[in-house]
This record gives sequence, structure tokens and C-alpha cells, in this order.
Amino acid sequence: MTVPVVRFTVNGVPRDAADPLADTTAGASGVGENRPYTVVYDGHCKVCGKMVGVLRGWDAHSRLLEIVPSQLPGLDTRFPWIPAAAYVSALQLVGPGGKTWAGAAAIEQLIDILPRGAWISWVFKIPFVRAIADRFYRWFARNRYRLGCGEHCALRPAT
Repeated sequence: MTVPVVRFTVNGVPRDAADPLADTTAGASGVGENRPYTVVYDGHCKVCGKMVGVLRGWDAHSRLLEIVPSQLPGLDTRFPWIPAAAYVSALQLVGPGGKTWAGAAAIEQLIDILPRGAWISWVFKIPFVRAIADRFYRWFARNRYRLGCGEHCALRPAT
């Protein structure tokens, strides 16, 4: 699997050399605040960044989520059981005790734990919805840069 990545250089220094989160779409929130759940998303994906904005809104009062981009230094030390390739392939949710959900299962769990998700969590109880959600998530994850116009758009000529 290949992921298109563009690195920008300003004054001879890579943009992310000084700040590893500078080129992420939504940055980090709640880092080090001991919240019960940690959401790790692809910081280079604009669609993922928009989803993070929705999650922050849903979590504004309950403050259950620590939301960090997968490009945050030290994730491999903090969550050694999650392989680096997993961060590229799917959203990761780490709960109390290190229990980990990925992809559609992570989305389902987020919907279950967030107060605003209660109105939609019943959908996953319908037969076959989990399987369909998982299949859709895998398709979306493979195509997210094309669908959300990721960093590769900088290479397109202006029209």
C-alpha cells in the first residue's frame, strides 16, 4: 500500500522539522490530560480532520476523548501493541486498560461512548450493519486521499 505524501520545505528546513504537528489537518487536543479514550487519526487526511472536528464538538462537555494525529512523536512508545501500519490503515481508539478498536469498530465504539451518539448507536444492532460498515470503512480508508483531497492536491495545477 502506498500513500501519497508531500513534504514542504521553507527556508531549507522541512516544515515538520520544528513542529511535527504543523502539517496535520486538525492538530492535537487533550494531549496528556488522562482522558479515558484516545483517538488516533491520520493527521494528513482532510476528511479525518473534519471528522475530528465533529468528535471535538460531541465531546466538548464530557471530555472523554484525547484526540491526536498518528504523526505525533512517541505514539509507538505509548501504544507499543499497535503496529505503525495500523495508523495508516485505520482510525485507532484506545480505551481504558489499553483495549483497542480500529476502523468501523472504533467509530461504533465512539458513537456508543459519546452522549450525542446515543441517537444513532441503535443502527449497529440491525443485522449486517456492522459488516457493511466495516466494508465501507475499509474502502473509504483506501480512498480517503482521493475523496478528501489530501496533500497531493498541492501538486495539481491551478485551474
